[in-house]
Amino acid sequence: MLIHSASQILTLAGGPQRGQNLGQLGLIPNGALLIQGEKIVTAGPSEELQAAYPDEPQIDAANCVVMPGFVDPHTHLIWVGDRAAEFEMRLQGKTYLEILAAGGGILSTVRATRAASLYSLLGETRPRMLTMLEHGTTPAEAKTGYGLETESELRMLQALIALDEEGPLELAITFLGAHAIPPEFKDDPQAYTDHLCVNMLPAVGAWWPDGRQLPFVDVFCETGAFDLDQSRQILSLAKKLGFPLKIHADEFDNLGGAALAAELHAVSADHLVATSEEDINILAESDTVAVALPNTPFGLAEDHYTPAQAILEAGGILALATDLNPGTAWCENMQFAIALACRYMHLTPAQAIAAATINAAAAISRADQIGSLEPGKQGDVLILNVPNYQHLGYRFGTNLVRTVVKKGDVVVRNSNG
Repeated sequence: MLIHSASQILTLAGGPQRGQNLGQLGLIPNGALLIQGEKIVTAGPSEELQAAYPDEPQIDAANCVVMPGFVDPHTHLIWVGDRAAEFEMRLQGKTYLEILAAGGGILSTVRATRAASLYSLLGETRPRMLTMLEHGTTPAEAKTGYGLETESELRMLQALIALDEEGPLELAITFLGAHAIPPEFKDDPQAYTDHLCVNMLPAVGAWWPDGRQLPFVDVFCETGAFDLDQSRQILSLAKKLGFPLKIHADEFDNLGGAALAAELHAVSADHLVATSEEDINILAESDTVAVALPNTPFGLAEDHYTPAQAILEAGGILALATDLNPGTAWCENMQFAIALACRYMHLTPAQAIAAATINAAAAISRADQIGSLEPGKQGDVLILNVPNYQHLGYRFGTNLVRTVVKKGDVVVRNSNG
């Protein structure tokens, strides 16, 4: 297809954007984009491409922005049930421990997800995937982590593989058996850490289907979850077994998880709210992507967000994600993450767009395939019903996506077009 007459085409060409270079949009006014099969062929001025390819099926994007699909590199996509009652308890002033004593918190989701069949997991997750797609996310990372035992974690992995194969939303799958300490190990976190290493990680590797890239392995390195030594133990073994690495780090306390990510060459370190200046500098000297999750402090009514400016000043690679999850950030919309990042992390719309596309693609090791509109890359494209890219970030609470193209096929036509 030839998408033509766009007010602006944002190519994001040139690979992941580091430090103060963040925000290079590769803007083409009155632009056109040619896709053949699943791949992008070229982008350029509409007049030139319409003359060169007169017989291509055409989509008129008049007065609209055309850009790469959003990449959401950190989600807890798959779970069963909800925690709406817990949200109300928080508003009434209940503490986390009080909520936990009343049966809430992450362990309530663990109980529901452990009891769920494969059919239930699929049925509850598909609508969230559709909402993500309708709001412009074309690939997303998706973590397990609400099973915390081998059988249920494998069932979650099975569901995610099935959903990825169904499409059209692509999934980059992550094993997060180290999401929390399960109730049966609550008095001995080290025993669960050892169980993960001795039993669960090898079981995932043995079970994983031949021909598929191994999933990421992630750890929640945080006070009350896994300390730095336990995180190192899990991630070091995972790396030895061939798994690519991610880490939840410094959401509440600076335990050194960001520096550990850089040391072990993790693909990304995520959250990074309480990260020290020293660890920011260590991270920025590596190729590990710093993934900010602004929806999470917003969902918790917290005042502290990822120190994006410090990361950029140090020369780091900054990405954005939703952290979609049932407890703190049930939000499938990357546009909202961009709006929050502009307001609370002081990113410009251009910087936030780059962080939500090409840099987010780097956070799932797919920057060579997606995240920009360059020849040979996958035809994952959005047409926004706005005349200027600055509307992203400026506007919020409204879906600005008119059309979603996935691998060269139109998969969403929203009513706003």
